[in-house]
Amino acid sequence: MTMIHLLMKKEDIREEKIVEGNKVVVVLDILLATTTIVSALKDGAKDVIPVLDRNEAIELAKEYHQDECILAGELDAKPIDGFVYPSPTIIKETINGKTLILSTTNGTVALRRSSSANKVYIASLLNNPAIAGAIQKVTMDHTILIICSGNSGETSLEDFYGAGHLIECLVNHREYELTDAAKAALYFYQGKVDAYEILLDSYVGKLLDKYEQRADLRVAASKGITSIVPILKKGKVVVETIYSV
Repeated sequence: MTMIHLLMKKEDIREEKIVEGNKVVVVLDILLATTTIVSALKDGAKDVIPVLDRNEAIELAKEYHQDECILAGELDAKPIDGFVYPSPTIIKETINGKTLILSTTNGTVALRRSSSANKVYIASLLNNPAIAGAIQKVTMDHTILIICSGNSGETSLEDFYGAGHLIECLVNHREYELTDAAKAALYFYQGKVDAYEILLDSYVGKLLDKYEQRADLRVAASKGITSIVPILKKGKVVVETIYSV
């Protein structure tokens, strides 16, 4: 039976173990990196390139004409000078047909650290049902590793909730063996109905609320609004398929 593992933060990723065996990785950063990535692709982005830091993003942007890409990023939840803040509601206005170069404190780092897995999916509340549907077709002989990006070394309430949502979507398709951490996320999700209130009550959610970004919180709390299945392929996030949920 396929096993589902759960890591609570990006600092728990061991890259030497990621490459071992048949692993399918799913990365979650609900506020906001993976939500922003999924939203941008839904809104017509050509692709998304997750980078490790500001300097890598700036160097990469030099390979594009100004009208071909959007440079977005934050560091410790603060805007990076010269970058668009990685808000799905801001980016959607101009992303159609462009590449999003994205640098964030947690989510893009988690993606890069996971890149050696057999397959890396990008998930959020927006597309968890589609991710679960796609995974069930490819994982009979694989291990599923769900990675919560966390918040600078700390557990993230919203990622834990998002992982629980994804696990519920998975177990609705077929039977899996769950680690205790995966079970804990599932039980937590099943006991909490209102996604928006959970996100608003999280540490990052409170910061977004403070800076009047409730619109982004509402986007991030929108369950199953898109059927796109993004994967990380050769350093770029692209839409692998649109799954019929």
